[in-house]
Amino acid sequence: MSKILIIDDERAIRRAIKEILEFEGFEVEEAENGKEGLNKASSTSYDIIFCDIKMPQMDGIEFLDALNKEKIDSPVIMISGHGNIETAVQAIKKGAFDFIEKPLDLNRILVTVRNAKDKNSLIEEKKVLKKTVKRFKGSAIIGETEGILKIKEMIEKVAPSDARVLITGENGTGKELVARSLHENSLRKDKPFIEVNCAAIPSELIESELFGHEKGAFTSAVKQKKGKFELANGGTLFLDEIGDMSTSAQAKVLRALQENIIQRVGSEKNIKIDTRVIAATNKNLREEIKKGNFREDLYHRLAVILIHVPSLNERREDIPLLAHHFLRIICSEHGVPLKKLNDKAIDELQKINWTGNIRELRNIIERLVILCGDEITGEDVKLFANPKK
Repeated sequence: MSKILIIDDERAIRRAIKEILEFEGFEVEEAENGKEGLNKASSTSYDIIFCDIKMPQMDGIEFLDALNKEKIDSPVIMISGHGNIETAVQAIKKGAFDFIEKPLDLNRILVTVRNAKDKNSLIEEKKVLKKTVKRFKGSAIIGETEGILKIKEMIEKVAPSDARVLITGENGTGKELVARSLHENSLRKDKPFIEVNCAAIPSELIESELFGHEKGAFTSAVKQKKGKFELANGGTLFLDEIGDMSTSAQAKVLRALQENIIQRVGSEKNIKIDTRVIAATNKNLREEIKKGNFREDLYHRLAVILIHVPSLNERREDIPLLAHHFLRIICSEHGVPLKKLNDKAIDELQKINWTGNIRELRNIIERLVILCGDEITGEDVKLFANPKK
C-alpha cells in the first residue's frame, strides 16, 4: 500500500485530501507544518508528499530546500491558495513534482497522484539498478582460479589510487577488461575512459592521436584537434599495446608522465593535464628494452604496479564459468532461448589449446549457438570448435 504524507496548516484541507486518498486505498499521515512534516519525512519513507506553500515555522519552499539537503527523493506535490506563476516555477525548480491550486479538484488530485506514483516507481527502479551495478562492478572479470582472484584483489587495492599500472598478457586474455575495472572502481569513474590501440595507429600519426595538433601542423591538419591525453583529462587513458609505440612518441609520453604537461603537434604551448595512465602489452618489455625498441625510463614510469593476466590455457578450470557466461550473453544477443552446454561439451572445451584465449572462446561459443540445437554436445564442440580440421 502506498503511503502519503499531507502537510498543511489548515486541518480541513488535510482531512479533505486524506478522505479522498484513503477512499482510493492509500495509507495517509498528516503534519500541520513544515517542521513536523520534515521530521516525519526524515524518519519514514513516503511514496508521495502533499505540501502547502504558505505555512508558519517552515513554508513549502523551505521544506523543499530541506528535503533536497536531506536527499529525500519522494515526489512532492505543492498546494496553495495563493498560487501564481512565479511561485509554481520556483517550486518546480526546487524539485517539486507538481503544483495544484486551491480550491482542490478531486480529479486533478487523483491524476497527479497517479503520475507521481509512476515517477516514484522509476526512482525505485533506478535505486535497484544502481545497487545492482555497484554489486557487480569489478566482478565482470569472470573466474575463480588463483591467478584471477589475485587480479581482483589487486584491482580492489590499486583502483582508488592514481598509481600507473602496466598490464601484461597474451592477446585476447582480457587486459582491456582489467583496465576498465581499474577505472570503474577508481575515484575517476565519472570521468572519461579513453582507449588508444598503439598498434593500430601508424607511427607517423600516433603523436597527433595522443597529443592533438594545431591547424596547419601538417598537410591534412585542416583544423585544431585535441589528443587523447586532453580528452582523458580528469579520467583514465588506456594505452593498449604500448610495446608497439614508436620511440619518438615514447619520448613525448615520458615527458607527459613526468611533468603532467603536453604540447599539441605544431604548437609550443604547454597544456596542463591530470590523466591517469594505464598501459598494456603482449610483449616482454624488458626484452624490448635490451633490443633498443623500448625506453627503459618509460618502462619504469609505467610499471609502478604490474598486473599479469594469465592465458586461458593457464586457467582451464575457469572455462565452464566463462562458457556459460558467454552462452547467456550470446543467446540474448541473437534473440534465441538459452541453450544448454552439457558436461561432455565442457570437457571438450577444456581440451582445446586456446591460442586466442578468451576472445577465441567467445567466438567458438557464438559459433556453437548459431550452428547447434538446444543442447550443445561434446560432438558439436569437436565438429565446430576447429572448423579447419
